[in-house]
Parts: sequence; structure tokens; C-alpha cells
Amino acid sequence: MAKPDHAAGEPSLPLAPAAIIRADFDRLARYDTDTWSHNGHYHGFLLRQLPMPCEAALEIGCGTGSLARQLAARAGHVLALDLSPAMIQIAQAQSAGCTNIDYRAADVLSWDWPAEHFAGIVSVATLHHLPLAEILPRLRAALRPGGVLAVLDLFKSAGPRDRLLDALALPASAALSLLKNGRLAEFPEVRAAWAAHGQHDIYLTLADFRQACAGILPSARIRRRLFWRYSLVWRKPALTR
Repeated sequence: MAKPDHAAGEPSLPLAPAAIIRADFDRLARYDTDTWSHNGHYHGFLLRQLPMPCEAALEIGCGTGSLARQLAARAGHVLALDLSPAMIQIAQAQSAGCTNIDYRAADVLSWDWPAEHFAGIVSVATLHHLPLAEILPRLRAALRPGGVLAVLDLFKSAGPRDRLLDALALPASAALSLLKNGRLAEFPEVRAAWAAHGQHDIYLTLADFRQACAGILPSARIRRRLFWRYSLVWRKPALTR
């Protein structure tokens, strides 16, 4: 993958090549289960941001399709993309009854994006793998006027407010995992796979992310969230007569 130009304010980060990220998630697909997770905790929030009705929706980084299946219940058609063919294979197998989902293995940096096509776009824990200067304008251009982009991703803690949320997240994560999944933590082989992938993760601070978005998604609502995550919600201005 060629080294991209960066958005104004976005640090020059050594993002892992797509082949490495693809291999990581092909491995992680073996352990994916539809149990409670930090990402899944916010699926309901993301869905509530989207317009209703939502004729056409796009998910970037769909994994094994947990959010795509929920989105399919409120959208006419869902296009769900993921870099990992193994993730897509499982998503298709688990979504046999969802005839309005189109799963595709694709690298969004080389994908042929349609213009002003989607009423809603969602993405979970994927943007940190991508150069913002390239992906944010494509997301913006692919939305119809009045369409909504809803993102959940991870960020690098910086400052007392982030450290306070970090401290609160640890006991909350353990309690919810025990309550929802019947155990305090993932199994050792799952933790090992995620730890290996973590060696390829690079995160922006929330301040850096806001600065990178400022000129591309004006007036986007970016908020700190529990479990080391942030949300971004942006509505594309509607056409005016």
C-alpha cells in the first residue's frame, strides 16, 4: 500500500499494510462469536443515528456481520464490506436469512465508491487502520444529501479525562463480560490473537482525530465513550432549493 498524504493535523503514522491486517483478521475470524463486546455495546447507538427509512446502507469493516444483520432489519439494502475473506465467509453463513445484505471482501482504498448513494454509512473499529485523508472524503462523497455517517472507533488516551474513563472502563468491562458472557475475560487463545493484532494497531488521540476531521466533516459530533472508544456522527447537508 503506497504511503498516503495525510489530512491537515493528522500525524504521519506508519499504518500496517493491508495484507498484514487481512491476515490478522483471517486469524481472528476463527474465534469470533456473537457475544457481548466493547464494540457491540454501541451497536444500538449507531443504529439510532441513521435516518428512517434508510433505503441503502453501507458498513465498512463488517467482520462476521453482527451489526449488518441488525442494520438489515431497518434498511432496504445493506452493502457490507470487509478486508478479510474469512470474516466475509462466516458473515455469509450466519446471514442466510437476510436476503437484503450483500457481503463483499474488499479493500476500501481501492474499491470503486459510488457517489451520493447511501442514506447511512456505519463503521466500527476500522478507521484506525486507514489513512483519514483518503477515507473520510470518500465516506462523505458516498453519502446522499441528508445521509448520516456513524462511526465507533478506538483512540489513544491523553489527559486526565481519558485516564478517568480508562479507570472506569476496567471494572465496567469485567462486570458486563461476566454478566453477558458468563466469564470475566476472553479465552487465552483469543487474547493471544488480539494481542498479536494489537502490534499492528496505531491510534490517534481524540484531539488529533478531531483536527483531522475538521476540514472534511464540518460540524461532526465526536464524543468520548467508555471502553477506550469514541463516536463520530455526521449528517451531510441536505440540498437546498
